[in-house]
Order: sequence, then C-alpha cells, then structure tokens
Amino acid sequence: MPFELFRTVVQRIDAAITGRGRIDEALFDEMEGLMISGDISVRTAEKLLSGVRLAVRDERIVGSADVVRRMKQETAAILAASAERYRTGLAVSPVPPTVYLVVGVNGVGKTTTIAKLAHRLQSRGARVVLAAGDTFRAAAIDQLELWARRTGSDLVKHREGSDPSAVVFDALKAGRARSADFVIADTAGRLHTRANLMEELKKIERVTNRELGRPADEILLVLDATTGQNAISQARLFMEAIPITGIALAKLDGTARGGIVVSLVEELGLPIKLIGTGERAGDLADFDAPTFVEELFAGI
Repeated sequence: MPFELFRTVVQRIDAAITGRGRIDEALFDEMEGLMISGDISVRTAEKLLSGVRLAVRDERIVGSADVVRRMKQETAAILAASAERYRTGLAVSPVPPTVYLVVGVNGVGKTTTIAKLAHRLQSRGARVVLAAGDTFRAAAIDQLELWARRTGSDLVKHREGSDPSAVVFDALKAGRARSADFVIADTAGRLHTRANLMEELKKIERVTNRELGRPADEILLVLDATTGQNAISQARLFMEAIPITGIALAKLDGTARGGIVVSLVEELGLPIKLIGTGERAGDLADFDAPTFVEELFAGI
C-alpha cells in the first residue's frame, strides 16, 4: 500500500530541516503546513509536533532523521491509544445473527464495502443476508443484488422508494428464519447535510434494536480516504445522529495521502476497523495500526 503522497510530504520536511541546518519555530510552522498537505488535520499536526518539540528540547535532536523518527513514534502512539481503548476487530454476537448496519454518504464506497465484507464472510463458510436499505437509489439496490449473486449471499429488497427501516426489519426476520450467521444492512446514503437522512438512520437503529432486543453489533461508517478533511466533517454529523462503533475506510490505496487515518483516530476517538485497498472483492483488510505506520513511513 504505497502512500507516495505522504512519503513526499515527509521527504519535503526532511529537505526543509536539512536546508535550514537548525530546528526552530519557523521550521515547525513549515512542517505543520506540509503535514496538513498530507491530510493531517491542524489539531493532529499540532499534537504530533508537540512531541517533536519535546524531543528537540529534552533529547537535543538536531538531525532530520531523528525528527522523522520521532514523528513516526508519535503517529504510532496515537493509533496505539485507539487500539487500547477499543476492540479493533469486528464484533460478533454469541447469538446469531450478528448484525452490521453500514452507513455513509453516496459515493464513498459503502455498497462495495458491504459486498467485500460479505465476500469475506461467505468465503469463511458463514451464511450472509444482505439488506438493500438504500432504497432511494435504484442503482444501489441493483448493485447490491449483483454482489449478492456473486458472493452467494441472500438478499432482502423492496421496491425503490420504500421505507429503509422496513427493509432492515424484513432482513432481520429473514436472517433468523434462514439461520443466517450475519445480516449486513446497506442504508440510505443521501447527502449527510440533509436532516431527513439522519432521521431515517435513527429509525433504522430503533427498528434494529427493537427487533433484536439489543443494539446492532456494529454500526460502521464508511468514509472515502481520498476526500481528506471532509471525511472528518462527515463523520461528526453521523456521530451526532447515531452511535457509530467504527470506521470502514474505503479507497485507502496509492491515491490516498494516508495522513487522514491519523486525524480520524485522533479527532473522532473511533477505531478504524476495515480498510479497502482496491476494487476486487478480496481487497478488504482489518486495520492493523503497527503495519499501517510502517507502510506510511516506508523507505523514509
């Protein structure tokens, strides 16, 4: 997973330190600007640089290699803290079916992420029911139906424009009746600034809780890694409406700067549980913080 753009940012920081020959506040300001260009938010950049400042003062580091090493350590610490606070893997109910509600705005890769997750579970021998709850987009229903056939999953759908919560309700009923191991629900994905979308999601959550007699095992928010800081704004709005349990970060490949991962964890306090790295059905992985940090700083 080559984060070429982030690597370029770090190399420019390296060059800035080497060119100045000293580490001062002007350099820190320049470093902050470069980090922001790598999709690290202002708040997260300030936190990372505060650790570097301490190292410059207490350890008297002066070389660019030591500064980059310290940045790597601070990045790892932010992600490690999240891993300690949360179970990073997907929750599985001791009493089937395990239920995942998947939310996110249109275009972020929500339906594709659901398909990839279904593919993974089916390949492990699980029986999966998919709920086509994005009923306001006929294309979303058709897309999920296609993926259901490809992955061998069952599909519950209604006609376009139907109540999304009714689709999820029927999928939960079907999941129990068919002894499914997992029910994965797509949900409405119209613009997150539309209040009615959030009300729809709240209704889906209420229906799920009532039918299951417990909350969904995961409410996963799908975000597009290539959208940078906009992903954080999207996430905050969803988190105000429903209890998001984790992030599935789509399109985290060579086109993503990579720094957005650190900012999402630091600013939102949510674990990143899944990452999508390509278009194929198998291009979905559990997020592993130590591996990510190594890839982020690879070759530097």
